[in-house]
Amino acid sequence: MDRNLALELVRVTEAAALYASRHMGRGNEELVNRSAIEAMANVFSPISVKGKIVISPDSDERIKRGCEIGTGAGVNVDIALDPLEGKTTCANGGQNAISAIAIGEPGAFLEVPPLYMEKIAVGPEAKGVIDITQSPQVNIKRIARAMEKYIEDVTVCVLDRERHRGLISSIRETGARIKLIQDGDISGAVAAGMKERPIDVLMGVGGAMHGILAAAALKCLGGDMQARFVFLNESEKELVHRIGEDDPDRIFYLNDLVRGANIMFSATGVTDGELLTGVRYFPGGAFTTSIVMRSKTHTIRYITAEHHFDFKPMY
Repeated sequence: MDRNLALELVRVTEAAALYASRHMGRGNEELVNRSAIEAMANVFSPISVKGKIVISPDSDERIKRGCEIGTGAGVNVDIALDPLEGKTTCANGGQNAISAIAIGEPGAFLEVPPLYMEKIAVGPEAKGVIDITQSPQVNIKRIARAMEKYIEDVTVCVLDRERHRGLISSIRETGARIKLIQDGDISGAVAAGMKERPIDVLMGVGGAMHGILAAAALKCLGGDMQARFVFLNESEKELVHRIGEDDPDRIFYLNDLVRGANIMFSATGVTDGELLTGVRYFPGGAFTTSIVMRSKTHTIRYITAEHHFDFKPMY
């Protein structure tokens, strides 16, 4: 895949972020989500790839799983995307809403069904020491040792959900710090992979789709991740069998979630969060902050763009 394709991806997530952010705090989840979807679909359409969407929220016919997108010319790519992770928090004026997309060669992404996954994600310094089958206490001690930190200086990111009450208590018993977030476990996982961000590890249960996008970014960052499906009922196990997985309790490692060495990831902040600054408006335009990365070179670019609406197309 051409490295210039990574910069095309930034245009896609920028557009989704700009259109969603217009409706931040207005309380209308459907409106913010639809705005992000329309912008992402329209901006991706003229990109010279033959793209197949394999990971998606399935909330719109144009970006549902199995859809082809792009011009149809150029390289074949599989696409994982979420036009707006954190639609509720964006609609309510909260933090950690982003637009994210990852592309890879055909077969790059584990095509997960719409289920929950338990995840643990870290950066390069703690690569190889995590074990999702062990307790939070064991993992935090291992991470602290690998990062040469006191346990009291390790920060664990956890979604603030009722299902995590036990996990939070276990983390507190270790003495580690906790960063609770309302939404955005993609942001939390990716931030855990970056030295300059104040998160060392993400733990807990979130969407499987978000896990694939986070894994794509962590592969580019040289980080590590493990995950396993969480089932709310027996019928959900059948969904796993349909993707060809015979063991519903299987532990998925980073290279199971995202395969190959040619992955690209881009995200743009919609609202302020752990990973990115949200859209900032000025008279006649706005600033966006994005991150784009490639697994082939482990290059990470931060892009602050100044958009002038009088000169940009309306999608």
